[in-house]
Amino acid sequence: MKNRTIHHLSHIDLDGYSCQLVMLYTPYKKFNYNANYGAEVKQKLGLMLEKIKERKEDALILITDLNLTADESKWLTYEVKKFNENKMSVKLRLLDHHGSGEESAKKYDWYYLDTSRCATKITYDYVKEHFEFDEPSWMQKYVDLVNAVDLWRQEERENFEYGKVCMRLVTETRELNRIMFPEEDSQYKLSLLHEATKYIDKPDAPIVLDEKIYFLKKAFFKCEQNDTLDNLVTKYVVELLGRARSEKTIYYKGYRGYLSYGVGNTSIIGNGFLTKFPEYDFIVDVSSRGTMSLRANNQVSVSQISKEWAGGGGHPNAAGGRIQGFKEQFRYDKVKAQIERLISEKESRAGDLEYKKET
Repeated sequence: MKNRTIHHLSHIDLDGYSCQLVMLYTPYKKFNYNANYGAEVKQKLGLMLEKIKERKEDALILITDLNLTADESKWLTYEVKKFNENKMSVKLRLLDHHGSGEESAKKYDWYYLDTSRCATKITYDYVKEHFEFDEPSWMQKYVDLVNAVDLWRQEERENFEYGKVCMRLVTETRELNRIMFPEEDSQYKLSLLHEATKYIDKPDAPIVLDEKIYFLKKAFFKCEQNDTLDNLVTKYVVELLGRARSEKTIYYKGYRGYLSYGVGNTSIIGNGFLTKFPEYDFIVDVSSRGTMSLRANNQVSVSQISKEWAGGGGHPNAAGGRIQGFKEQFRYDKVKAQIERLISEKESRAGDLEYKKET
């Protein structure tokens, strides 16, 4: 394993992220990916395969807390086989506990299924046996509490109650969009779970952690000075948007725009971005359902853009609409490709944009 990079895909709940928390204590180079069930699984697997091909290095594809359909398993087996036929050493291992994966588990030796343990416990036991592992003192206790809550073993009251709070720590951690900011969102969730391990042995541990969640979140986003959580998150997100300008810039009729996906809170974050980066004429945030929210800062009428793109409307500096036929995506590059096709179609047909000068 020493020279093999691990590409680790896991679920988006407590069990899924906890598998990745276990893997943090292995010394190997790792890339984390996360997906919910459905179309997102194959899109994220496709992204992993692209990255492995791009990096041209030995790799392990590790999948935890996600079951694959028979078609997905067949497709992935074929893709990995192609790598190895082209003299790249790529291995595949899936560790899961969902009975719905039984068909694939019976057919493929890389597919490990055990319905008696949560995926975190399976991963923990597998890592201890097969990987170098610098196990911290709290790990066994943490794995047991995830197992208790994920399998809903209420009789294990102490572990179950603490696990419930940890579960909420993940499900209510929505400050960062995981499609736009996958690495940062993963770091955020894993950081909070790591902080949660510090209170496991405290008296009334579930209550202690419950009362600290707000402060743990603020601590992650805080840089130089304290502020409200909303303001800290806004500043952090605007910084992330700014760092990604080279790949997230779009153009419409000569106007420079910024395309975000599922970020939300456009009035605050959008205006914050345009204030910090005045070279942009507008910002548009598209949701998974194709609704879009546009903001400008007196450089162009986003009401006109919204009208031309989606028959929407609003004010010159704040508008919205819904893109007909928009297909939900789980990778930013696929979202951008859709919007750029829309722009290409509309650009040739739309009239001149209204330009609003500052008064």
